[in-house]
Amino acid sequence: MRRREFISIACGAVAGLPLAARAQQQARPVLGFLRLSTASRTQHLLDAFHRGLGELGFVDGQNVAIEYRWADSPDQLPTLSADLVRRQVAVIVATDAWTAVTSKEATATIPIVFVIGNDPIRLGIVDSLSRPDRNVTGVRFVNTDLGSKRIGLLHELVPRAKVIAVLVDGRNPEGETVTMRDAQAGAEAIGGQIVAARVADESDFDAAFAKFVQQGAGALFVTGGPFFNGQRRRIAALAIRHALPGAFSTREYVEAGGLMSYGTSQTDAYRSVGVYVGRILKGAKPADLPVLLPTKYDLVINLATAKAIGVAVPPTLLARADEVIE
Repeated sequence: MRRREFISIACGAVAGLPLAARAQQQARPVLGFLRLSTASRTQHLLDAFHRGLGELGFVDGQNVAIEYRWADSPDQLPTLSADLVRRQVAVIVATDAWTAVTSKEATATIPIVFVIGNDPIRLGIVDSLSRPDRNVTGVRFVNTDLGSKRIGLLHELVPRAKVIAVLVDGRNPEGETVTMRDAQAGAEAIGGQIVAARVADESDFDAAFAKFVQQGAGALFVTGGPFFNGQRRRIAALAIRHALPGAFSTREYVEAGGLMSYGTSQTDAYRSVGVYVGRILKGAKPADLPVLLPTKYDLVINLATAKAIGVAVPPTLLARADEVIE
């Protein structure tokens, strides 16, 4: 080959690379990921979501792109949802009740896959679990509706505690209603009573725990939600400082120093969401994908925390634990 011909071909190949790269980028589906939280406190859930996508052959930055939107307050969600719709993303991942509702209000055509702890039918997100709405489906990991069970476990742990402190997420009105209903039912079942403190800002936690101590609370009940999940280390530390045995919604609280949790796995739920998104990218319709419900509930106990607050965990409760952290 002549030198002039070689240079011509080489230059043509180099010139063509940016066009090919741009074409490949344009061909990649774009996902919208919407959450009422910050990225730094959600990495383990993001990792689980990516694992689920990977099971269907999709890798962020290679054959799919993800547009992340993080909200500091629910007021920001309509704008963020509208932005994802304007960008014509292929799928919107809604990671709590607020984002699921606002995403559904923003579009009736773009597929939405939610992951929430609340009842999606009660929230009006879907009409049926087996046959969801035409563009909405998802996973429910059951955060709410387990209050009575958790308070019952607290009663086994500290039977003399008749006043139950309830930490209420003031940023989640739907969850607040369910939390109070479940906590009240659980307290009545053990012949106790509740004292509640509503927390809507990080600066409210110290005052809430001071109220619990003043009211003579002997145990702590905390439900989940993006705000509280992001504050789990602080909540667990305050419970230890005030020697309040706590029952939480997920094992992440126990890993952070909480005493006990009973519920389903959020990481499993996020992996399942990734799988569902992958199936939709491959052509499945949301209406044909039933809302997934948990099949396993785990009891996790932190013995180091029990020792720190002076609580002896009954052997019968330890024997039923699915995991014990020492």
